[in-house]
Amino acid sequence: MSQLIMTVSSICVGTSGWSYPSGEGTWNGYFYPPGTKNELGFYSQVFDCVEINSSFYSPVNPANAENWVRKTPDYFKFTAKLWQKFTHPKMFESATGEVAAISQDDVEQYRKGIEPLFRAGKLGAVLAQFPPGFVNDRSGRQILEAVLNTFADYPLAVELRHKSWSDDPDTAELLTQADAAWVQIDEPQFSFSIARELPSTSSMAYFRFHGRNTADWWTGNNETRYRYLYSGTEIDELAVNVAAAAEKSTTMFAFFNNHWQGYAPRNAVDLKKAVQAKLMFDE
Repeated sequence: MSQLIMTVSSICVGTSGWSYPSGEGTWNGYFYPPGTKNELGFYSQVFDCVEINSSFYSPVNPANAENWVRKTPDYFKFTAKLWQKFTHPKMFESATGEVAAISQDDVEQYRKGIEPLFRAGKLGAVLAQFPPGFVNDRSGRQILEAVLNTFADYPLAVELRHKSWSDDPDTAELLTQADAAWVQIDEPQFSFSIARELPSTSSMAYFRFHGRNTADWWTGNNETRYRYLYSGTEIDELAVNVAAAAEKSTTMFAFFNNHWQGYAPRNAVDLKKAVQAKLMFDE
């Protein structure tokens, strides 16, 4: 039984972001009780990890990171999305009007933002999420290798979404050499989508569940695209994969990104229960 408890506790399940205060997809009144002031404090009493979404749009303010450390239990882990300037240059240029030319100052600015989490032992990983159109060509491999080399000091997870990466066995070798986890994703499938099952490339396993809202995936906005609640049967299917990966890993993260009206925390709780039940049954 002690081995079971150890195994379950090493499986960290949470959501992609914790603050959705406005819009149709708000979490207020769905996950957070009305009037909740300390959302992260409330969240960290339910879950043991979270992805930082804001670090995708701009580097974290170190003062904010220090505050997050204070608000969460000692065991709590953050994973931080890599700044879009590194992974989504066109999006960065569209949002800022600036050229996405990476400098050492950019690297140091990002590092400075997550340093309080790293120093406190609460940085679970840096997540490099690349867009669906990021393909495995000469330029793509150069960018990926640059990211792997630049942030090699941190535990790394890489989300690749185009099938050209899973079609090439050299991708797994590259990620394995860098000890970077190849993120297993669940999202609507298209002809160019990456393979559903990816090889293990690190001692860390990392899952991201985006939902299966095919109808709104391209036409919806940043809220309606993620309007998808996984069914009990689907959660059980995901739990099989998570439990199997956990048995081969020393660190295991699983995050739900179907954030519409608190769907993500609902499904994260469902998955935690399903994985625990599976492990108890298998034991």
